[in-house]
Amino acid sequence: MQAVRASAPRTMAAGLALALLMLAAGAVMPRWLTFLLTMAAAQGLVSLGIVLLMRCGVVSFGQGLVFAAGGYTAALAFGSLGITDALLLALLGGAVAVAIAAPFSWLIARYRGIFFAMLSLALSMVLYGLLMKSQTLGGSDGFNMSRPTLLGMQPADSAYAGYALTVVLASLIGIAMRIYFDSARGLVALAARDNEIRVEYLGTSVQSLIASHFIVAAFIGGIGGALTVMALGHVEPEFSYWTRSGDFVFVAILAGHHSVLAAFVASTVLEIVRSFSSAYFPNSWQLALGMFLLVVIRFLPSGIGSLWLSRRAARGHA
Repeated sequence: MQAVRASAPRTMAAGLALALLMLAAGAVMPRWLTFLLTMAAAQGLVSLGIVLLMRCGVVSFGQGLVFAAGGYTAALAFGSLGITDALLLALLGGAVAVAIAAPFSWLIARYRGIFFAMLSLALSMVLYGLLMKSQTLGGSDGFNMSRPTLLGMQPADSAYAGYALTVVLASLIGIAMRIYFDSARGLVALAARDNEIRVEYLGTSVQSLIASHFIVAAFIGGIGGALTVMALGHVEPEFSYWTRSGDFVFVAILAGHHSVLAAFVASTVLEIVRSFSSAYFPNSWQLALGMFLLVVIRFLPSGIGSLWLSRRAARGHA
């Protein structure tokens, strides 16, 4: 426990330093790269929620549910309630996602393996069906939203303001997740992944652990959805479709369950492939992405994050 408490200041310092570096770099980046990194960080938050669940031994194939909930909440609050502050819209998106996911958390936490994955996917597809048929919410076309304000002001460069907000929120959430991963409860989650029965015998409810992780994943997924919609200026039912949830799972598997930073790195890789696919391999980019994933699984079976884990272990033995 002392080692965990000692690592928290280092984690915060490293996270804040990386955030400041990203903010400074964003001021001189080309606009297309700023937008790409904004999308990668926002959607990386959703995948980070799956990483949190993976540490308990379960994988959600329905994070499109909370992603869409956060996105629609931000767009509706902006257009119908007159809430224009981007930070407030992001937090509101996370809160509504929690309100939707929480009633199902104890039910879904009873299941494991393919049953957990399919039940989460079913919840997401129910929302997709409702959004497709709701003309009030734009039906299959969705609807647009204008640029929000930030801290009560209309920024001169709205693209950079959105990028800065996304980087700051992703950094703060990432730091909190890293500290939690290294905490006693975070390490118990890894123990439950390896031997659930033994953890139960030691007095910890694995169902409670998974349910709480499901709710936390919903919160950060809702924030990611709201940030994505504010960057795009558009929301549509496809946000909750199974292919979008599959993208988040792809990123989580690519990252592995060891590292927070790896989730954002993997999300950036996916966004880069998407961005350049139309120019170089429009008809086979999914094949190339799948081959890349197979290579990572073959040589880094624990994900990209295992690279950092190996180096940390080597320093510990030195």
